[in-house]
Amino acid sequence: FLTKLNSTSIKENRVICWRAVASMAWSVLLLLPTTALFVLLSRFSLFHPILWISECLSLLTSASAIFSFILLCGVVLMVGFFNLEYYTVVPSIACSKIALLGQVLHPRQFVHSLVHCIMGVVVAWCCAFTIGGRYRSLGHPCTQDESSGPEMCLNEYHLVLLLVGAFIGYSHSLVGVVYNMNYVSFHTMQQYKYLRFKGALPLVVKASAVQALYCLRTFLLLYFFMGYAPRAWICKTLDLNINSSIHSLDSVSSLLDLSLLYHLWISGTFLLLTWYITVLLFRIFVTEVYSFPVQSTFTEDAHQCLPKVITGTQPMILKFLALQDLALLSQHSPSRRLEVFSLSQPGGHPHIWTALSKECLSLLSDLTERLVAHHDTVATNGRAKSQSTGVCKSCKNTPLTPSIPPVTSVGMEDMKTPRPGALIRTPGSVFLRSSVGAGLRTPLTIPFTPDLDSPFSSPALRRLTGPLEPQGALSPGFSSIQSPHVMRRGPKLWSASTGEGQPRGHTRLVLPMDYFLTHCFVSLQLPEASSQALFADSQVHIWALQGLSHLVAASFSEDQYGIVQTTLPTILSTLLLLQEAVDRHFKLPHTSSKPGHCSCSMGDDSYKTLRFALRSTLKTSVYRITATFGGHLQ
Repeated sequence: FLTKLNSTSIKENRVICWRAVASMAWSVLLLLPTTALFVLLSRFSLFHPILWISECLSLLTSASAIFSFILLCGVVLMVGFFNLEYYTVVPSIACSKIALLGQVLHPRQFVHSLVHCIMGVVVAWCCAFTIGGRYRSLGHPCTQDESSGPEMCLNEYHLVLLLVGAFIGYSHSLVGVVYNMNYVSFHTMQQYKYLRFKGALPLVVKASAVQALYCLRTFLLLYFFMGYAPRAWICKTLDLNINSSIHSLDSVSSLLDLSLLYHLWISGTFLLLTWYITVLLFRIFVTEVYSFPVQSTFTEDAHQCLPKVITGTQPMILKFLALQDLALLSQHSPSRRLEVFSLSQPGGHPHIWTALSKECLSLLSDLTERLVAHHDTVATNGRAKSQSTGVCKSCKNTPLTPSIPPVTSVGMEDMKTPRPGALIRTPGSVFLRSSVGAGLRTPLTIPFTPDLDSPFSSPALRRLTGPLEPQGALSPGFSSIQSPHVMRRGPKLWSASTGEGQPRGHTRLVLPMDYFLTHCFVSLQLPEASSQALFADSQVHIWALQGLSHLVAASFSEDQYGIVQTTLPTILSTLLLLQEAVDRHFKLPHTSSKPGHCSCSMGDDSYKTLRFALRSTLKTSVYRITATFGGHLQ
């Protein structure tokens, strides 16, 4: 066990840690031209270009600039360490606003935000020293009274720049939680690292400038109303005075200083640019294609082979890289495909194909069961369990009211053996339309209503969403039914009553507390979040589909022993079951049928389109297999 654990840690260090170290090294190397560009832009002088260039060159070669650069290198290395510590290949999707708030207030996230605030202050101090002038130091000598000697007063320009760095650092950490900045996605098209970095660099610069502008706008509003608090605290802590001869910066005229706004914005852009470049390089290096050996000659290297990595309990990133390698070898490597179709010696068993196909089918079956369970949950919460209880007993068997079979849950057995007599529950009733039989309307229900048979369900909620009672038991909130063949309606929110002490025709509001709480709960749900969470790890399923379908199609001419044909029925049935589950999922309410537009920020939202990519890949895989084998499938 210790040997296996040690080998796993060695593989993780080779594949992940060394790539992270390489990305940090490149981030430090790129910090030098980025810093030089910031120095040029921060000290820009249109009317004195020669003096501007000479001052920048002297500053870049000074000992203080080297010390600032060392601090910036330490910050970049710390950002790279947090990237390695917090990255994930499966995004954490909050299905409600309460869950998102819980992620923001998590202690682990609190540490992340605190450290980024401190790093923002360090970068802002380096920027203040680089800009120089009125931003150089926190205190400056001043004379408050002619009778007293010189005193140390607070330099509010330096303080504002430090506070902007802390605020942007916290905003960066907060945006990382909301928009899944720690999510690492794999690109569909393979490119060299240099080309990927070159193509993404304009987006990084644009995202840094835009986010710095938005953060600066928010910070100025906060400082305008609450700027006195940090100013007074700093003065009291460091025993500094406030120069009364200079206007404070928490005023409209002071905050509209164009030079101040420019230096704050360029400093924030420099801070975010260095951090975003580190994030971008980490994503590029970690997701680089890694080729695993299909089989090994020596036994001690067997744990590094593709079947062992895919089927073993490896770190998730290694499993992703292994499945990516499987999808690529099934398309572009005939020699490695022959190794997959080979038999073991001695014994003549297809161990490699068995291990790969079993793991891929297991992943696809798990996704199918997950989709079916989600569909049953939504369908159960979307309508009442029995739909025939709303018809009066005396007219249940009349020609105008056909009998309705009970609604049963749809599981894996129902998908394998469809029964036309049973009704499949769908949450269509939440959109005020549901018909059974010959035009018979079912009672309307509230979306995501709780189980009516639960002991925690109140009588008010049962009256609101449960089976309706006979006419004689109707409360004043229910409308009377004249015909026995017409379904009784639910309770009215507004009803007319003429009780004692009320004028005739008085209208009262019938709003149960359960109704209010249910709608409050629904309003806190994020749209399509549950559907996105179901397909959050669908990248592995896409690669499993591609690998299986391409290997099966290639086996038609390359499989000399016919080992793939033994599992072909299982593969086809698994794909068709998943196809049916995916089609049913896209028919659910609150599930979009078209992919949305991706934003241009650094937050990777490609996980939002994984379900559409999976649906397309699934249809293509089924077509590829059937088109290859054709009539042989009989």
